[in-house]
Amino acid sequence: MTAATGPSDARRTNVLFLMTDQHRVDTLGGYGNPMAHTPVLDALAASGTRFDRWYTPTAICTPARASLLTGQAPFRHKLLANHERNVGYLEDLADGVFTFPQALREAGYNAGLIGKWHAGTHKEPADFGLDGVHLPGWHNPVDHPDYLDYLAEHDLPPYEISDRIRGTLPNGGPGNLLAARLHQPLEATFEHYLATRTIEMLERYADDFRSGARPFFLELNFFGPHLPYVVPDEYFDLVDPETVPLPRSIAETFAGKPPVQANYSAHWTFDTMPLETTRKLIAVYWGYVAMIDREIGRVLEALDRLGLTDETAVFFSCDHGEFTGSHRLHDKGPAMYEDIYRTPGILKIPGGPAGQVRTEFVSLLDCTATILELAGIDPAPAVDSRSLVPLAAGESPEWAEDIVCEFHGHHFPYPQRMLRTDRYKLVVNPDSTNELYDLELDPDELINVYDHPEQAGTRAAMLRRLYLLLQERGDKFFHWMTSMYEVGEVSYDPTMSGLDESTYEEAAARP
Repeated sequence: MTAATGPSDARRTNVLFLMTDQHRVDTLGGYGNPMAHTPVLDALAASGTRFDRWYTPTAICTPARASLLTGQAPFRHKLLANHERNVGYLEDLADGVFTFPQALREAGYNAGLIGKWHAGTHKEPADFGLDGVHLPGWHNPVDHPDYLDYLAEHDLPPYEISDRIRGTLPNGGPGNLLAARLHQPLEATFEHYLATRTIEMLERYADDFRSGARPFFLELNFFGPHLPYVVPDEYFDLVDPETVPLPRSIAETFAGKPPVQANYSAHWTFDTMPLETTRKLIAVYWGYVAMIDREIGRVLEALDRLGLTDETAVFFSCDHGEFTGSHRLHDKGPAMYEDIYRTPGILKIPGGPAGQVRTEFVSLLDCTATILELAGIDPAPAVDSRSLVPLAAGESPEWAEDIVCEFHGHHFPYPQRMLRTDRYKLVVNPDSTNELYDLELDPDELINVYDHPEQAGTRAAMLRRLYLLLQERGDKFFHWMTSMYEVGEVSYDPTMSGLDESTYEEAAARP
């Protein structure tokens, strides 16, 4: 490979993977927010490649993170729900499943993870060849022994909060905690602790790399800006709520939408809080992103101080997005809106062009094959992943003009499949109302045009396309579509019994 397209055989590329949780793309200045306080990530994008159509394979933590580990779509690896809300799905990857950290280890890499794991319940990072302290759960584990040791070592005060923000549940009880003021200095925050531990591991790995012993992969996973947004004064009050524009989709009425969306809005207590509270929540969320940006800056400064910048590929992304009031919702869930499926994605590779913006449809899933290629490892076992190295190197390979995403449930089973094209988005909800959005005329996805007569051709074409893509992938969701929707002729026995070939033989014989 040339310097522009990847590592040489003699010296494989180091990888620093920076990941946040539940991160909206519109919180970053580099993605067009003029009020953002994200100079570090904006500079990273300016020095590498910013992907404008970067999607999560599924908008929920554990399945998305398992997809990154394996290079497999969720329906294939079958880790379909978070442990905390699991209603019967698998909770750990099966033994023997390919994962990229194990492949890196076998190829002679150091491999470490600092921060959020949440990619299994019983299996830990060490089970997949990753160094680092295991930090379980979905939120900052502020009672973890290693964090408490860090506070004691630096004579820092413990976790304490006030100014809690929450709504009221339909049953009259208090809603989920959405934000709070943290009574700790920045140095005591869990985010600062994670960055400090990352720098410590980076320094150890740098010694191995400089000695010629081992290149490294190091992943820093923040738990934020996932709700609740718990940040110290400096960031809780960083953004004036009165200057925060409300999302246009706050006008959501749920008319013509699957009923689950209105139910989910009630679960997240949106209508029990005044709009001033929504503005404050958005302001604190932006402050949380700003705090994480500062901590990422510390890590990148260390990378530079150690002389590793020119020999290290740097990724930045997240597992999925966050509603933060959009569509009168919070968190994520059974609604495949851009707010939670389109996420930030930045990649800087050694020798790659600076300031590049790509508009191809890419996925967090594609990071797996990218990491493997940068390490000089065959990416073929990452079966649903495609390397982004050619795009980050400024090349123009043929690329798919659409992307498929999936969802399997959160709090309860709820299967969905999505097809996103340049202009349209189709969402298939087997138990309910299907959705079709014209993103050119309705970028906020307020008007479901699935049943509009003028969209009959678009609807039929997208149903057929999604059906064929799912069939090609081996995602058996397509069986439902066979008999329920306008998917065209079928070339197999829909009963899957082998007892009646006439249906598909007649179909196949038609001109």
